[in-house]
Amino acid sequence: MPIDRETFGNASEDELADLSVPDEVLGFLAANDDRAFEAREIASQTDIDEGAVSTALSRLKDRGLVEHKATYWAVTDDTERLERYSGYERATALFDDQLGSEDGDAWRDHAPGESHPSVDGENE
Repeated sequence: MPIDRETFGNASEDELADLSVPDEVLGFLAANDDRAFEAREIASQTDIDEGAVSTALSRLKDRGLVEHKATYWAVTDDTERLERYSGYERATALFDDQLGSEDGDAWRDHAPGESHPSVDGENE
């Protein structure tokens, strides 16, 4: 998968070498956790072969890290499970570098109703 020049320049060799196809797929889904995608869409967006994406999605599903309905795939909403997965931190860090990290204040400004306790720092 190609990466942008900034990521190439800023990431260490270990960070680039350690990101597997499942890590990349999970990172993409986590970065787009408000949507579900077909495997071909994930392949197109990540520049990974569709067969490799499908295999990665099946493995991630077996680990309970993604959900599958009809032809669509989405990252799980089980944040504890995601945080325990070793590739999740590397993948989200890479996507944060590429796309920018989320702004908690912006989320709170647009969130309906009460915020989740973890957003307010009560679970730290």
